[in-house]
Amino acid sequence: MRKVFINILTATALLCTGRAVAQAEELQQIGHLLNDALFFSDQYVTPISDAAVYQSVSGWVRSAKNPEPWQVGLEFHANVFFTPQHDRTFTIYNSDFSFFQLQEGTSATVPTAVGNDYQVTMIGMLGDSEVRLKTPEGIDMKTVAYPYLQASLGLPYGSELVIKYSPQVNLKKSDYQVYGFGLRHNLSHYFISLADKKFHISVLAAYSKEEVSFSFLDIQTDYGTLGINKLTGMVDTWQFQGSVSKEYDAWEFMGSFMVTTSDLKYKVSGEKGTVEEILPFQTIVNNRLKEIYKTRVNYIGEVSAKYSFGKFNVQTALNFGKFVNTNVSLQYIVN
Repeated sequence: MRKVFINILTATALLCTGRAVAQAEELQQIGHLLNDALFFSDQYVTPISDAAVYQSVSGWVRSAKNPEPWQVGLEFHANVFFTPQHDRTFTIYNSDFSFFQLQEGTSATVPTAVGNDYQVTMIGMLGDSEVRLKTPEGIDMKTVAYPYLQASLGLPYGSELVIKYSPQVNLKKSDYQVYGFGLRHNLSHYFISLADKKFHISVLAAYSKEEVSFSFLDIQTDYGTLGINKLTGMVDTWQFQGSVSKEYDAWEFMGSFMVTTSDLKYKVSGEKGTVEEILPFQTIVNNRLKEIYKTRVNYIGEVSAKYSFGKFNVQTALNFGKFVNTNVSLQYIVN
């Protein structure tokens, strides 16, 4: 009897040890899966975050002229961003991953967030179970157009407060929102001879925040869904801009140069997965996403033309640098 009891204890200990080892192996595999998701996130989301900088800095300055104190301007803007061909795809190799492998072949070209809707299937093993996923689609738009509102208030001593706001806009397969504020100061009013020649100089300091969200990796496992099916990029940009303009009757032509510094951050923002009952996976992912936070410095040019008729203006602007962005606005001067 004693021998039977010892055998039972031994078998139980071996079984528990086997389970512990299996769980440790599965946790290690989940770690590899997370590393793969992090690698893919960086390649997939960075282009659209870089592009967001150009979208946020466009059209801040209506005029380089000295503003009238307490004059209010209301503006409706339509922004059009051209997605560059070289940022629409990237290539993945089986050697890039520690958990997933391509279902077919050893490499594939897949879309970034600004790319098309092409997908490939990847497979991994979690314990004895197969995990399959399709790579996320891009927004599949060669041009990204969205509207936003802007308002300005003239202040004493040649200054102007500018506010930009857009409600959350659905861009086919993603959601986009931008808001911010800026302060412009006219320099040419210090030089009467410049103002008399209708030649204007101003500087602007502005802050804007953008958020862009899109569907990401919908991963199903025997432990439940992982809750990383929605990824949000957050872009905080400080902008310093110098502008020079010249008036010709109802026209004002302006050239600007700007320096921007942008913090690019990311988070999983969708509904939490059912795996959260046993593992706080979304929190773990968001902590790991801090590893791919970035700071970007950009040097951007802008040229614009504005035509005035009565209390209304129509203005077009073109931003250029790494990317090209256009902006058209209808403006109304309240008083």
